[in-house]
Amino acid sequence: MSEPEVVYLKDYLPPAYTVETTHLTFELAPEDTHVKATLRMKRHPEREAGVPLELFGANLDLRAISLNGEALSKSRYRIDGERLIIDDVPDAFVLDTEVVIAPEQNTALEGLYRSNGMYCTQCEPEGFRRITWYPDRPDVMAKFTTTVIGDKATLPILLSNGNPIDQGDLEDGRHFVTWEDPFPKPSYLFALVAGQLEVVESYFTTRNGRTVLLQLYVEPQNLHKTEFSMGALKRAMKWDEETYGREYDLDRFMIVAVDDFNMGAMENKGLNIFNSSAVLANPETTIDAGFQRIEGIVAHEYFHNWSGNRVTCRDWFQLALKEGFTVFRDQTFSADTNSAPVKRIEDVAVLRTQQFAEDAGPTAHPVRPDHFIEISNFYTLTVYEKGAEVVRMLRNLLGKETFRRGTDTYFERFDGQAVRVEDFVNTMADVSGIDLGQFMRWYEQAGTPRIDVAEEYDAERQEYALTFRQHTPATPGQVADSKQPLHIPVRMGLLNGRGNPIELAVGNERPGHEMVLELREAEERIVFKHVAEKPTPSLLRGFSAPVILNFPYTREQLAFLVKYDVDGFNRWDAGQRLAQEAIFDVMHAIQAGEAPTLDDTLLDVFDYLLKTPDRADRAVLAEMLQLPSEAYLAGQRAQVDIDAIHDARAFVERSLAEQLHFHWQALYESNVTKAAYEPSFEQISHRALKNVALSYLCATGDEDALALADQQFKTATNMTDTRAALTQLVHRHAGERADAALKAFEARWSHDPLVMDQWLTLQATQPHPEALDRVKALMAHPAFSLRNPNRVRALIGAFSQHNHVNFHRADGEGYALLADIVLQLNKSNPEIAARLVLPLTRYQRLDEVHQQLMRGALERIRNQSLSRNLYEVIEKALA
Repeated sequence: MSEPEVVYLKDYLPPAYTVETTHLTFELAPEDTHVKATLRMKRHPEREAGVPLELFGANLDLRAISLNGEALSKSRYRIDGERLIIDDVPDAFVLDTEVVIAPEQNTALEGLYRSNGMYCTQCEPEGFRRITWYPDRPDVMAKFTTTVIGDKATLPILLSNGNPIDQGDLEDGRHFVTWEDPFPKPSYLFALVAGQLEVVESYFTTRNGRTVLLQLYVEPQNLHKTEFSMGALKRAMKWDEETYGREYDLDRFMIVAVDDFNMGAMENKGLNIFNSSAVLANPETTIDAGFQRIEGIVAHEYFHNWSGNRVTCRDWFQLALKEGFTVFRDQTFSADTNSAPVKRIEDVAVLRTQQFAEDAGPTAHPVRPDHFIEISNFYTLTVYEKGAEVVRMLRNLLGKETFRRGTDTYFERFDGQAVRVEDFVNTMADVSGIDLGQFMRWYEQAGTPRIDVAEEYDAERQEYALTFRQHTPATPGQVADSKQPLHIPVRMGLLNGRGNPIELAVGNERPGHEMVLELREAEERIVFKHVAEKPTPSLLRGFSAPVILNFPYTREQLAFLVKYDVDGFNRWDAGQRLAQEAIFDVMHAIQAGEAPTLDDTLLDVFDYLLKTPDRADRAVLAEMLQLPSEAYLAGQRAQVDIDAIHDARAFVERSLAEQLHFHWQALYESNVTKAAYEPSFEQISHRALKNVALSYLCATGDEDALALADQQFKTATNMTDTRAALTQLVHRHAGERADAALKAFEARWSHDPLVMDQWLTLQATQPHPEALDRVKALMAHPAFSLRNPNRVRALIGAFSQHNHVNFHRADGEGYALLADIVLQLNKSNPEIAARLVLPLTRYQRLDEVHQQLMRGALERIRNQSLSRNLYEVIEKALA
């Protein structure tokens, strides 16, 4: 394709015309839905008179257009690609249009589409232009009134944003409902749903005594999967009132579960549309991690009501303004609801494994990018997860109380407006009195900063000094010399030889046993006074900044931190570093053709953790007993040897399993419970420890352990235990027992697509050589559909992202398969294609043979006619 247009932040202009009110009428039909729009518009005060009116649209059949009641002849307007342009309009006017669209043919799942008989919308970021001609940009905010008309027998439920103000029957068997949203919103927050749905209702009383109707709409067969999400919604509403002072503003809050959905969920004002995988939960079908994920997503979308809806982003470059802030809000909600250390461990593991890889690859970009071709490509971990870390750093710098005053001021100052990242940061600066000008670089510079730390101890003066040197590597479009020092909060403490915290003294400050260092220069030296013995530093506690921190810890020091640090995250992190070094020792031995051995220090640490579980709560202990993933380990190597990493990790796991067998058996037995299932933190902790122990028991391939897994699979009363046991059978032992278990699981759950997604993923990620052939065979299975994003992610996405040893096969067949699927999706669902291709773009640290194979697959994709989505990713990868 010819090179598409690049959009630059520096070129931003306010819209020439704004919309005061939007009236929409939908007459729903699969192939010819009629959409009538009446827009009351006026010229923006910052734009000059006489500027042409420019509206956006895609795949629209324009049937009528009029200005102030006068039909426009074709000479009065022109359509240029996805733009409708009217040259001569007054400063204020009413524009009427009628278009016809075909929801049944909309496989991209953007705009209005039809899935399994249900009509649904997804308008963020630019899907609304698939519905009608409109100034589809986030800084155009209008009050919407929407009338939805459909067949009463097949579409009994007709939903849109806001409150219903009129409804009735029509003579031809159809009916209508008119909805009014009292709050101005951008078009990306518009929503419509119509279909045969059942509703579960409840109520929430706000702190000011208002009663809010809560409605959760699902297909009839999923009614039994709604209780948990309804409870999660109420918990989120209560937490947001208590933690941020934010009260819900409409009379009702609606959630709809949809099977075919590109995203996890969407925060449309008052009518949240959810991927069914992100809202439907039941002990028989949902694992513990699934319950926690659902609780976080329900909270995330609800929290958007203020951080995204009431205060929205001026343009799409400011996406992190709403997403990074809201991810931070949902993370802290989950931390308050469950275990704060475990939540931090889980979030950082994702950041280090996936977002750091994004920062190090060809698609690296700042938290606020300065240009794009296709904005949907920037719904990335950098915007969401790193964006959340940037907000977390602000709270670390300001303190919780001042940060809360800052958010209160932000919401009050910008309610009903579309704003920029600067508005958020400047508000925090105003409230705190802290100069945050340098902090803005976090939004502008791409890449993961590195901090190298050196220590000095002067026993005579009893002074301990730490020297911090920070730098950020070059990234696409930003050379290393252009990277400026960042404002970095480093939370830390010091431990004496007995593992006790040391009272800190820096200059005239006495901050206690812990402090937050504010690094601002490329190199800084901090001196701690009155330190009676050389301490062990505990640095970057709680992962206080999204950086790679290098300190020359000895293995003995890492083991010491595992045992004695008071920070739960740093205890886990020290254990991960120790395990990483032990695994790399084994890897080097394998590469040299030598016999590997297990590091005694790591064995001692695991022995300690298993003998003294009271040093950590069960959930933290379960995390500490797990080895770093292959993906994380690969990210730590300048030159990646996929097979050696896989074999080395397996050796260390097997050695720990064999040498501590008695303890693993005891841990398993002590965490078996017959209590009825609850997704409570206490029970989740027990199941996590039990299933970690089962994993180690099965790591040796011991027949008794596999029989135990088989027994657990057959007798489990919840999906968490069922899936954990099935994983061991399938991943540890590819034989008749595994095949029988897979068949039994399929027979039991073939009617439930979300459960079958787990079945697909389990097979896609098995480390056995036949995994690729199995994935190809499963593509023909009735449970798989290339049209459904959940199925694609469950099978193809899981294989390419999480089965490293088979995706990176030496013959390149794993790459070829992904390229084939991406090219198919490029035609039907470009957004999913562009996300799915990303594993092919991260070849830079592999050996030359693998690099050539991956580049060959990318070249094959580039030689086809590509969507904007895919074109942008491929061009960056091959630049």
